[in-house]
Amino acid sequence: MWESYKKGFKAYLQLEKSLSENSVGAYLRDIDKLTSFLQETGSLKKPDEIALKDLQQFVKWAARLGMTPSSQARMISGIRAFYKYCLMENISQKDPTVLLEAPKLKRILPDVLSFDEIENIIAQINLSKPEGGRNKAILETMYSCGLRVSEVVNLKISQLYLDVGFIRVIGKGDKERLVPVGSSAVKYINIYKNDIRVHINVKAGNEDILFLNNRGTKMSRVMIFLIIKDLARKAGIKKIISPHTFRHSFATHLIEGGADLRAVQEMLGHESITTTEIYTHLNRDFLRKTLEQFHPAFKG
Repeated sequence: MWESYKKGFKAYLQLEKSLSENSVGAYLRDIDKLTSFLQETGSLKKPDEIALKDLQQFVKWAARLGMTPSSQARMISGIRAFYKYCLMENISQKDPTVLLEAPKLKRILPDVLSFDEIENIIAQINLSKPEGGRNKAILETMYSCGLRVSEVVNLKISQLYLDVGFIRVIGKGDKERLVPVGSSAVKYINIYKNDIRVHINVKAGNEDILFLNNRGTKMSRVMIFLIIKDLARKAGIKKIISPHTFRHSFATHLIEGGADLRAVQEMLGHESITTTEIYTHLNRDFLRKTLEQFHPAFKG
């Protein structure tokens, strides 16, 4: 019975919502968890028989299994999507998720690097080694364009439009966006591409991948994480740093400089403006300086 609902839901996610395979898989696992709970409690109800109290018990069950609040919230989002499908297909006449509350999440904002700290990290790169030129191009690109680490490792030569100062990025859900790239990043991408990458024995299938490891294949996300960690340690920076720190710093510096939130959303490839809003956590010093500069009660 539930297999046919899952099959229909999968088709809806793929065809109507155009979601990636990863996202579709995650949603289907949420429904699998729900059916596991129903089986365990001895009442494998149909979607239209499930009430709010059943779903509340389901969330408690997931919490007892050790699921974190953020995972619970993501799972509830999957169940909501399933009931949206059920209403559309007349599988259910009511949506029991309407009053279902997700656990309160603490939004932990990652550390932000100042421009000087980013410069200091990049300055630790040993440019006498071929991988040094590659790493400088990677970090300059990450800070210049605010890319996700997955977008950096998958960046292709055919996506570079350096003569006009843009790169084409394939983001989450295979969504494309054009991102401006700064002159410093353009300079070091060209140096790497024209003077270093040409000497690498490229493995079949990696010919169009821009950043390669020493074996001539695509770099892993973990490798970039380790490169950044090592450079931050050499720079004496104690903050918790990951590749995402560069993306976060890129967005924060733009917003502190007065950039329009919609423009930042477009460059980061966020589907919703609310995701971009977490980057507006301007520090207290910046807020005070802004007030002193512009608010009449703070002047003089």
